[in-house]
Amino acid sequence: MKVFRGFHHPGVAPACALTVGNFDGVHRGHQAMLALLKSEARHRGVPSCVLTFEPHPRDYFAAAHGKASLAPARISTLRDKLGELEACGIDQVVILRFDARVAAQPAQGFIDEVLARGLGARYVLVGDDFRFGARRAGDYAMLDAAGGAAGFDVARMMSYEVRGLRVSSSAVREALSGGQMERAAQLLGRPYSLSGHVVHGRKLGRALGATAPGRGDGFRTLNLRFSHWKPAAAGIFAVLVHGLGDAPLQGVANMGVRPSLDPADVNGGRVLLETHCLDWPPGLGDEGAYGKIIRVELLHKLHDELRYTSLDALTAGIAKDRDDARAYFASLHGQTHRQTSRDRI
Repeated sequence: MKVFRGFHHPGVAPACALTVGNFDGVHRGHQAMLALLKSEARHRGVPSCVLTFEPHPRDYFAAAHGKASLAPARISTLRDKLGELEACGIDQVVILRFDARVAAQPAQGFIDEVLARGLGARYVLVGDDFRFGARRAGDYAMLDAAGGAAGFDVARMMSYEVRGLRVSSSAVREALSGGQMERAAQLLGRPYSLSGHVVHGRKLGRALGATAPGRGDGFRTLNLRFSHWKPAAAGIFAVLVHGLGDAPLQGVANMGVRPSLDPADVNGGRVLLETHCLDWPPGLGDEGAYGKIIRVELLHKLHDELRYTSLDALTAGIAKDRDDARAYFASLHGQTHRQTSRDRI
C-alpha cells in the first residue's frame, strides 16, 4: 500500500476509485465499505484509494475554539489506522492535513480541487451521513449532482449493523469507554489493539517490589507513548503482547496518564500504555525490547486507573493487577485468547 501526505506527489495514481473519511478504528462498517470500494476499483481498472485527514477535523476545531470537549476520543493511532487499511487490501492512502485552509474550503472547491483534479476520482463512495466543505455545506445530493459534471460516479453506502446495532466509530468509543472489550471486538471484527515503538521510561517498575519474596526483577514494563491526549480506552487491562517472539505474551497493562506519578517526568505527562509481561522473555535481557514495534491487544478491563498514596501501595496494587490478569487467562482454560483469523467483511 502506498501512503502519501497530500496529493501533490508524482507517485499518486492519476485516477482512482475513492472513499473519503476519518476511518478511526477501521471497524466492520468501514471494512464493508472498503470491500465494495475494492470491487468497484477492479471493475474500473484503477487503484482503490482512501482519503483521510490528520488531525481529525474535530481535533482541529476543538483546538481552534479552545474547547477540549469537542475533540473525540481517539480509537487508533495513525500507524494503526494505516495498518488496518493495508490489511483490508487498499492500494493507496492520501493523508490530507486538516488545517484552516481545508476547514474554510467551499464544498464545490473540495470537489474540483481535491476529488477531480487532485486525485482523478472515477468513482466516489461515501457513507450515509457524509458531509464536506466549509460549515459541512456539502452532502451526498450535491456530490452526486457534481459527479456527473466532473466525470466520476457517486455511490452511498448505508449503515452497517451487527446484531441490530449500527456500527460506527462512536459505538466503538462507547464500548471502549465502558470497558466492554468483547463488544468493541464485535464492532471492530478483531480484538482492540494499539501498537508502537517501545520507549524508555523512568524504569521505576524494575525497582517496585524487586526485593519482595517472589518478585524477581520487579514489574518491568514495555512503554508505548502516544501524542493524542484523549484515548478511547483507559484503565488497567489483561493483554496479549505481539512482536517479542513467535507467540504472543500474556500481560497486564495500564493505559492512561499514571495519576500516582509526577506528570513532569521523562514522558512529559503524555498518555502511556505501560505493559508488564507476566513472563518476561529471557532472551530480551534488560534492554532488548527498546525500539521494537509491538502490538498490544486489550482483552479484558480489570478496573479504572487508581491513585496510590505511596510506592508501597502502588507496588501492592500492581501485584494484585498481575494476579488478577493471571486469573483471567487461567479462566480461559489454558487457551490463548486471541483471534487467529480476522473476521473481515
